[in-house]
Amino acid sequence: MAYKSDIEIAREAKKRPIQEIGEKLGIGSDDLLPYGHDKAKVSQSFIDSVQGNDNGKLILVTAINPTPAGEGKTTTTVGLGDGLNRIGKKAAICIREASLGPCFGMKGGAAGGGYAQVVPMEEMNLHFTGDFHAITSAHNLLSAMIDNHIYWGNECEIDLRRVVWRRVLDMNDRALRDIVTSLGGVANGFPRQAGFDITVASEVMACLCLALNLKDLQKRLGDIIVAYRRDRSPVYARDIKADGAMTVLLKDAMQPNLVQTLENNPAFVHGGPFANIAHGCNSVTATTTALKLADYVVTEAGFGADLGAEKFMNIKCRKAGIAPSVVVCVATVRAMKMNGGVAKADLGTENVEAVRKGCPNLGRHIENLKSFGVPVVVAINHFVTDTDAEIEAVKDFVKEHGSEAILSQHWEFGSKGSEALARRVAEIADADAANFAPIYGDDMPLMQKIETIAKRIYRADEVLADKKIRTQLQEWEAQGYGNLPICMAKTQYSFTTDPNRRGAPTGHSVPVREVRLAAGAGFVVVICGEIMTMPGLPRVPSAEMIMLNDSGQIEGLF
Repeated sequence: MAYKSDIEIAREAKKRPIQEIGEKLGIGSDDLLPYGHDKAKVSQSFIDSVQGNDNGKLILVTAINPTPAGEGKTTTTVGLGDGLNRIGKKAAICIREASLGPCFGMKGGAAGGGYAQVVPMEEMNLHFTGDFHAITSAHNLLSAMIDNHIYWGNECEIDLRRVVWRRVLDMNDRALRDIVTSLGGVANGFPRQAGFDITVASEVMACLCLALNLKDLQKRLGDIIVAYRRDRSPVYARDIKADGAMTVLLKDAMQPNLVQTLENNPAFVHGGPFANIAHGCNSVTATTTALKLADYVVTEAGFGADLGAEKFMNIKCRKAGIAPSVVVCVATVRAMKMNGGVAKADLGTENVEAVRKGCPNLGRHIENLKSFGVPVVVAINHFVTDTDAEIEAVKDFVKEHGSEAILSQHWEFGSKGSEALARRVAEIADADAANFAPIYGDDMPLMQKIETIAKRIYRADEVLADKKIRTQLQEWEAQGYGNLPICMAKTQYSFTTDPNRRGAPTGHSVPVREVRLAAGAGFVVVICGEIMTMPGLPRVPSAEMIMLNDSGQIEGLF
């Protein structure tokens, strides 16, 4: 049987005017700022007006460690949201915006798949409503103002050797990781070493995604540390008077974007920090607004539960004062087989033993998620090559771990295929069985927080950090930053820092290469192993296959 591609399905969508989608959540047309006919921003005045409403139930969708076999976390998020609406629940979806970097690199588009997608798919994967461009501009305005401040006398006495604010670009470009700026003589300033990160790793992105409102956003932007003086005292963005103009650039980007699923259900798509190098969650504004408008809100956290879900719990929930009622962990039979040692080319052949052998990765994630005090359901994202025996093997394994696995066929059938999952998730959410708590307290020393994540989530024996890093953490504690949570920058492919180690390894070490203080965002970034904050393009990037066809339609953007 021939299946249509994601983009073919998206093109056939019978979209409704965005005003009709807003009405489902009680958002009037006057409170929507349209970007064309099928997408709009929700006004800040409307968001302010609903703050007295009760919160709905928050459902987190996460996954096992990603494999080339595919997991379908966003697809499951969308399918579950559609399924909840199908069974008569008032539900909304909250996901992240797509970055141009992976879109033209290895990953491709990020709007779900099959018959569980958010549309308009092409616009969401490209420029959308311009949020990422605004974040890039605000970030680089700060960069320009730092160098300009130094050029015109350096009133803040910035030590040129200790400028810590890099530039950003929403593209995978390894050539920009380490650069030298201001070459060419006196008129161009003082030469110094610098570099670029990808926009989704920007602290400005994190500030926007964690800010409660524009006032809070400006405070966070002002709190950003851009450099240090010779006496090691910090220089903040507000010291060079950049926070006001940065907030102006982000005024519209701060407002959540409303779009729709293929089944015309409301979806907020806002913010997009990566989970391997940033905190991996959509904006607090979008999530908290959705909770005021819907009875159930389905959101996702990036990559596997060891990264995205851990940061969702320890950073986003802590900062926003929210808590999930239930967690859905997505797994596939194909991924279990790959974790069990089967090559990608052989995944279509039944291999129950390999499924069982690969299941410990799933088991580790279930145990970790339960440690936050939240009920866990496993969604088996169905592939047409899955056999009944393989599916039963996953269900049996999950049952042994005190949870339950439900087969979901949303990719093939839309909400009809996710109805069983939706009913069970709603039952658990309504039971109010969650007793959520982060796995470390605010008062724990920074190094101990890092070790807690490494040992309890990654199951490492130790954290390897040299004296320079440990001293830096102690200095930040002395400056009053010891209460901040930790944002681990680590490979998404493994519990370890080695992307090739699948399964559920133990007895490994977590080497810390660098630590960065994100004082505005409100966390400490811990860079582990070989992780890069500016990715590179693969040997054959997706960009080579993306083009316009004779009808002017986009091809290759899947």
